Amino acid sequence: MTIASADPGGKISLRAWLADETPKSRTQAFLANLWRGVVALCSNPVAFGGLAVVLAIVLVAALAPLFAFGISPIEQDLAHRLAPPSPTHWFGTDELGRDIYARTVYGARVTLTIVVLVSVIVVPIGLTVGTAAGYLGGIVDTVLMRITDIFLAFPRLILALAFASALGAGLRNAVIAIALTAWPPYARLARAETITIARSDYIAAVVLQGASTPRILLRHVVPLCLSSVIVRLTLDMAGIILTAAGLGFLGLGQQPPTPEWGAMVSSGRDLILDQWWVATIPGLAIFVASLGFNLLGDGLRDVFDPKAA
Repeated sequence: MTIASADPGGKISLRAWLADETPKSRTQAFLANLWRGVVALCSNPVAFGGLAVVLAIVLVAALAPLFAFGISPIEQDLAHRLAPPSPTHWFGTDELGRDIYARTVYGARVTLTIVVLVSVIVVPIGLTVGTAAGYLGGIVDTVLMRITDIFLAFPRLILALAFASALGAGLRNAVIAIALTAWPPYARLARAETITIARSDYIAAVVLQGASTPRILLRHVVPLCLSSVIVRLTLDMAGIILTAAGLGFLGLGQQPPTPEWGAMVSSGRDLILDQWWVATIPGLAIFVASLGFNLLGDGLRDVFDPKAA
């Protein structure tokens, strides 16, 4: 692919256009940064491995009916209950005769739904609280950080269990409970980044131009904090998955008959010695998903860490 260059009679390749150190537009600058990030990510074995696992899970969740070969995850077959893994039922069946392979595939949808919804909630809250505290300082900083410290004082899982118990069982309440306990680290990180950014000459120049505080925060501070927050979010997604599985294990997450990995582990915990596949298969799914997000987060940190050599 070629793109017209500054010389009317010349053409440059797309790669050269993206590698241009003097972009001619914001679009070119954005795409160039995105291209460099993708190249760095793919050249990092850890990040690429994690990305491959995450993309595979997303693909399985998006095309669950296809990957489940049309098998219903909720249809019961009591005549074949607790059947071991076989060519007919790859991962065996549970205590109600439901196919564990199909339930594991469909359970990826519930897990990814929780991860996405929690991410959409905690990132804006954390950025808002952290940037406001770091930039405004004074009493605003003190009040917001003391509230943050209150949430950080309790173990995340215990606090999520308390909120979920108060709100009641269900997917929506589980998302709210996890989100209420997950935002404080992002607020702390955004505050630390903002304190450094606020002292820069770049922000001083924007202030001298008469920009308002909301405009400075939204247009200049938040974008500079976003990369660190995204890396932290990717690392925390494994914790979100484990917390969601913990709530499901205790019956506070997605309710039956919808398949959910934590609830599947719970239903098989009394059968672990004789029918090991009932609890082991969804447990392995939780492990693989958590490992994928951890590898991706570690790789992103290595790739985008400005202090890295």
